[in-house]
Amino acid sequence: MARSDTKQNLNYGTSQLLNLTRDSYLERTSRPFYAIAFLLPFILFYEIGTFLINTDELNRSQVRVVTFFWLQEWLKLLGYSGKLAWVAPPLVVVLILLGLQVASRKQWYFQFSDVIPMVVECIFLAVPLIVLSLFINNPAVATQPASEVGAFIGQVSGFFVSGLQASSGGESSLLANIVTGIGAGIYEELVFRLILICVLMMVFQDLLGISHKRAIIGAVIVSAALFSAHHHVVFINGRFTQSSKFCMEAFAFRTAAGVYFAALFAVRGFGITAGTHAFYDIIATLLNALFFHA
Repeated sequence: MARSDTKQNLNYGTSQLLNLTRDSYLERTSRPFYAIAFLLPFILFYEIGTFLINTDELNRSQVRVVTFFWLQEWLKLLGYSGKLAWVAPPLVVVLILLGLQVASRKQWYFQFSDVIPMVVECIFLAVPLIVLSLFINNPAVATQPASEVGAFIGQVSGFFVSGLQASSGGESSLLANIVTGIGAGIYEELVFRLILICVLMMVFQDLLGISHKRAIIGAVIVSAALFSAHHHVVFINGRFTQSSKFCMEAFAFRTAAGVYFAALFAVRGFGITAGTHAFYDIIATLLNALFFHA
């Protein structure tokens, strides 16, 4: 009996990068079902916030999540109507995670007592990115006019938010930036980590015959570089458009962040990774509003 239990525990951990203790906090919160339960309030906040914020405000601030629109366009090609395409992307997130949960054969329950520790963990994991963004930040901006400093920091706070630019539109602009940051945390992680890394692994490993270890390294580097590049040049409405002027510091930061999130995704799963991404955007946006928008 003991031998059988040991065998089951070993099999349980073989699908994870780390052999986490079964039903521990780290194991529970890395489950796809936990990602659904944890991210559902974020998804609803983004959907409701997008509808509540005035369209002119969104257009003026150029706030958008490109990966969300990519999902919309892909779904339209599959025959979904324009109205359904708005609600389909969050359904795609849920369906993918449900499929992963079924494939993992892990338990289907959620402990609400884990929510606060997960929030604290996401905030804690976002801090290194905040520090890194300030470290990479060009010290010369300290001598620039306040409006230009705010614009530069706005670019830093929008490192992960496609098309996000700093504005001084008050509370509505702040809300728009927070809503967009949350959307970016979910949908950019879905596209560039959950989907792209899996696709790249199949290409490198199955089609090209590269070893598993090298395939992982290659997938992480390529996905991180593409994640960074799409913040400068985006593919919208059938053509490539420059969304922001190329900045080597910003490109290097986003690439490093892409590697960071890939490692986090491999160890902690989609829920914590997307939550960390969203909380980084929220914290950076609030810092920008509090210290650079007098």
